[in-house]
Amino acid sequence: MTAPPTAEEIRDVNTRYHDVAAKEYDAKWGIDFGDTGKSQVRMKLEKALGQIPATPFANALEIGSGTGYFTLNLMLQGVIEQATCTDISPGMLEACAGNAERLGLGDRVTTQVCDAEQLPFEDEQFDLVIGHAVLHHLPDLDQAFSEFFRVLKPGGQVVFAGEPSRTGDKIANVPKGVAQKIAPAWRAVFRAEPADINGHLAAEPDHSLESVVDVHAFIPADLTAFARGAGFADVDVIGEELLANWFGWTNRTLEATADPATIPWPWRQYAFRGYLFWQQVDQRFLEGRLPADIFYNLMITATKPA
Repeated sequence: MTAPPTAEEIRDVNTRYHDVAAKEYDAKWGIDFGDTGKSQVRMKLEKALGQIPATPFANALEIGSGTGYFTLNLMLQGVIEQATCTDISPGMLEACAGNAERLGLGDRVTTQVCDAEQLPFEDEQFDLVIGHAVLHHLPDLDQAFSEFFRVLKPGGQVVFAGEPSRTGDKIANVPKGVAQKIAPAWRAVFRAEPADINGHLAAEPDHSLESVVDVHAFIPADLTAFARGAGFADVDVIGEELLANWFGWTNRTLEATADPATIPWPWRQYAFRGYLFWQQVDQRFLEGRLPADIFYNLMITATKPA
């Protein structure tokens, strides 16, 4: 029986994996800093906080910022004034700094390569600690939440979105499996050529590392316990995206079997606009009414007591 990876092995693999992924990350995941990206990020923060504060957050810290999707989109809307973007991957932060410069935010964004469990910042330095799809990469979440608590000012808040739900992830395997079975017929209908597996893999990070990179899938009680154990109050965990993720994973699985250059533009528009439509259906009719753990993503918010 193979021994589970150590914390140091997890950190090392995360660094190497995301350094390679950084090169094509924005294109692969449709990272956008236009109207769509801004509205998506704003929607997430409004879900988390109830409403966007009238006064901007003066000094925010992002954990695992990647190429800057969460923080930079909030800065473009005046929600955050100054930001420190951290990541364990130098490659990701290089891309983040490049995006910040291109968007005219370079003088207001600092990048710092560091481990989320050992933050190189003073106590009570930040008004807001945020992250998107990062907690499931961290080996020691008790220590990480203790660090988030330490660097926050009293009354400051943490917001983490895009964290995988254990139950939601299992449910998502159904549309993924269906898509794999119908992929040959789908390619025939849309005259899409099969993917060049060898060329595709050469440009991608080593997917055999994903079992080490992705450490956790959560139930809401897990996230609540980590936050409360660190001293946070007003802890809330909500679920987001159910139908949108079934729709999205079906299409993404189909597309992964095809040469991207041969996927027709009308299909891409259908997949993109359809995802936004089902996301709105989830938000208006399902989120907050169904148990959080059946959704694909979980979001946690908490406050450091004043």
